[in-house]
Amino acid sequence: MALTSPWRADFPAISVLEAEGQTYLDSAATAQKPQALMDRVYGYFRSGAANVHRAQHLPSERATRAFEATRETTARWLNARADDEIVFTHGATEAFNLLAYGLEAQFRSGDEIVISTLEHHANLLPWQQLARRKGLRLVVLPIDAEGRVDLQVASGLIGPRTRLLAISQLSNVLGTWQPLTELLELARRVGAITVVDGAQGIVHGRHDVQALGCDFYVFSSHKLYGPEGLGVLYGRRDRLLTLRHWQFGGEMVRHARLDDAYFHAPPMGLEAGTPAIGAVIGLGATLGYLGGLDAEAVHRHERALLDRLCQGLRQRAGVRLLGEPQAALASFVVEGVHNADLASLLGEQGIAVRAGQHCAMPLYQSLELGGAIRVSLALYNDGSDLDRFFAALDAALEILR
Repeated sequence: MALTSPWRADFPAISVLEAEGQTYLDSAATAQKPQALMDRVYGYFRSGAANVHRAQHLPSERATRAFEATRETTARWLNARADDEIVFTHGATEAFNLLAYGLEAQFRSGDEIVISTLEHHANLLPWQQLARRKGLRLVVLPIDAEGRVDLQVASGLIGPRTRLLAISQLSNVLGTWQPLTELLELARRVGAITVVDGAQGIVHGRHDVQALGCDFYVFSSHKLYGPEGLGVLYGRRDRLLTLRHWQFGGEMVRHARLDDAYFHAPPMGLEAGTPAIGAVIGLGATLGYLGGLDAEAVHRHERALLDRLCQGLRQRAGVRLLGEPQAALASFVVEGVHNADLASLLGEQGIAVRAGQHCAMPLYQSLELGGAIRVSLALYNDGSDLDRFFAALDAALEILR
């Protein structure tokens, strides 16, 4: 089976990298961008950049229409109830910090925040620091041998003192979907606020926030084939209205005096300062491009790539796959080989993978590992990429052993 990608030509960087002898297998960190994005962003800057929401001239009106059109597109992509449930931030990390500070007044000493062992630092450190500031207890849900949160243990840890559950949808290390439906239901039963880290999950399939029933859902543009420096925070309208403002400046203020100020309601009240206008417009183009694809065909292609990747890794002596990957990424270690040494030799052969602890140090501590190699796939990858990866892997292991 050739495993060719019909979407490969839509991403100009792939042909450029190929001409340089590079094979890109690090999309879980940052994905390449479609031509549709480049055309739209170029068109925006070429026709005249301007700030949004605060001028009466044509360039500003044009930019504002495009900016707000992306909010509408994003709301439809997530099946949010309304456009005003979408807040643009300068990254997923900023969105989590916005929540940690915006919700702070709703916690009391002794309340519990529940996370899991496998959280990315962006969905760990803001809650860890909030717990320190407010005298809260951070409760950690363990994972099972396959890399998923243990529901039986979780049912005993999520209880009447649980005030918030923050959980990843898809592990950025293990590639395992988490049992969100069950976890969110456990949290709802005790009236806890629910936050979903969708940074990896959003890339694979369409996800309905109303069906999930979460209060907040966060993702990064740059992992979803969009521009860098942009994050999206979905929040149920009633929950967004409870957030305390955490950044102050232009745009979000409705009326200001020297001794006091009044602020807009969300989303504008949570978007202080000039936003990443070009990036937001670019994300709109990316979502438009992705929306035009056959989602089932993309899923089948990514699944076939993952199956070939995992099968090839398992066939090689001394290679241990971490967990049971389910979605387009897999991490592995090699007995007697340091992950950094292996990544260096792969890099010398033009193979772009990620080595280390992938911003998930507590997970690696629980696995008693110092790091791993992560191979992450995207819709533009094909079988030839994996052929080059395995050839380079075999050559590197021959040297290291």
